[in-house]
Amino acid sequence: MTSLPLISVDPDARGRRPSMPPRHLADLDLSGRQALVTELGEPAFRAKQVSSHYFGRLVRDPERMTDLPAATRERLAGELLPTLLTPVRELACDDGATRKALWRLHDGSLVESVLMGYPDRVTVCISSQAGCGMACPFCATGQAGLTRNLSTAEIVDQAVYLAGVAASGAVSGSPPRLSHVVFMGMGEPLANYSRVVAAIRRLVAPAPEGLGLSQRHITVSTVGLVPAIRRLASEDLSVTLALSLHAPDDELRDELVPVNQRWKVSEVLDAAWDYAATTGRRVSIEYAMIKDVNDQPWRADLLGRLLAGKLAHVNLIPLNPTPGSRWDASPKPVEREFVRRLRDAGVSTTVRDTRGREIDGACGQLAAAGDTDGDSRAATA
Repeated sequence: MTSLPLISVDPDARGRRPSMPPRHLADLDLSGRQALVTELGEPAFRAKQVSSHYFGRLVRDPERMTDLPAATRERLAGELLPTLLTPVRELACDDGATRKALWRLHDGSLVESVLMGYPDRVTVCISSQAGCGMACPFCATGQAGLTRNLSTAEIVDQAVYLAGVAASGAVSGSPPRLSHVVFMGMGEPLANYSRVVAAIRRLVAPAPEGLGLSQRHITVSTVGLVPAIRRLASEDLSVTLALSLHAPDDELRDELVPVNQRWKVSEVLDAAWDYAATTGRRVSIEYAMIKDVNDQPWRADLLGRLLAGKLAHVNLIPLNPTPGSRWDASPKPVEREFVRRLRDAGVSTTVRDTRGREIDGACGQLAAAGDTDGDSRAATA
């Protein structure tokens, strides 16, 4: 594990009340940016120039924006590119292929994002909320509760920052360009619906309006907010839906995913199948393997019956336990038997690559540690 260089942060920021950040160009589409620049007394094309630096060149330092008049660089950058994320701790493992960042926002809120490099792609996992209100008991973020929703730009800026890390060549053995984004960090994305959808549109719009990623390389995770799933299906987006199911039966899922008390397994799966039918995209069923809780063979068989013949893929997740938690990962023989039963039922199944365990890899773990570090929060974890 490696501790990466840090930027010092304002110690008083932690005591501020949660509040939304200043407006940023990523909060606006290109026409909105042009209108803003015009209000500032500058020609509209300046918006495209600044946007090209941010999204196209991954540059936010006004001194490097040499196509802008020197007299206006600082002012335009200040109005369009205010600082949204301040690094508190950045850790690397897997020979630098996995990098986790803990950010402090302008109001002191903490969020996390992770960069994962592979031989054929670079993926970032980003947060949509500071904390989470879904209260899943095995999740570090759920245990912490919800602080606030992130703005569109705070969501996008995580991806742009880590795209810059990839472009720098810091992730050896991987392409130098970010290609995939997963909304699987802190928060329930569909509980911050309008800003998450706006962030997706920025991520997939071609530069200079956005980052130019493929819609098919964006994955949005949800615990199963049925109305929002159905709304997402009408957005004319071809992003992948990842459903955090974690139990095939209502009795257990009521405990593991409390929102199941509102929308039962059958309702959530019906919405997922409608999403798949509308978009043509296979649904990813996320299932954390928890020892002696949801890993019994009969639950594998039940899950197989629910998913057989559907446009779905099961992504089994070895649980990354949080300190002091009563939850633990399933033993490997149990995990293998679970996989065998699902595959025998004709259900495509894989086990997620377990990265980042030594850098507080579970969502919310690094934030929980950072919130208690005080002035030593920049030390190696």
